[in-house]
Amino acid sequence: MDKKVTNYLNAIYQNSKTALESIDGIIPKIECKNLRDEIKKLEKKYRQIAEKCETFASENKIEEIKDNSWFEKARLWTSINVGTLTDKSNRKISEMMLFGTFMGIITCIKDEFDHKGINSEIDEIAKELKDIERESISTLIPYLEK
Repeated sequence: MDKKVTNYLNAIYQNSKTALESIDGIIPKIECKNLRDEIKKLEKKYRQIAEKCETFASENKIEEIKDNSWFEKARLWTSINVGTLTDKSNRKISEMMLFGTFMGIITCIKDEFDHKGINSEIDEIAKELKDIERESISTLIPYLEK
């Protein structure tokens, strides 16, 4: 498979995996059942994106699909644990999740531009990821006010 296709797929896959790793780290810190339930719904959607990437890789014999590096995972873990050390309020958790979501959208837009016209199936997965990110913003913003 073309290296550009592999790079594009990896970018979308790693974006979704970053969201999942962030959610996995933050869920145990959420005290509000409603917020936890909302984030779990989003988690399911991010997982579907990661699975679509894995399926595409398998069907197209792409063996180079890569999860985030240990450094990225450690950075996320540190960020979540330091960020919630003294404040586990809905506002703080929503704020942290929104920062990640905005970074995810920015990365997705840049990846789509950088890989324009490379593969329409991956374009569709990227679009779905952006839609989830937008939904995430709509879901999390009200918790800034609580």
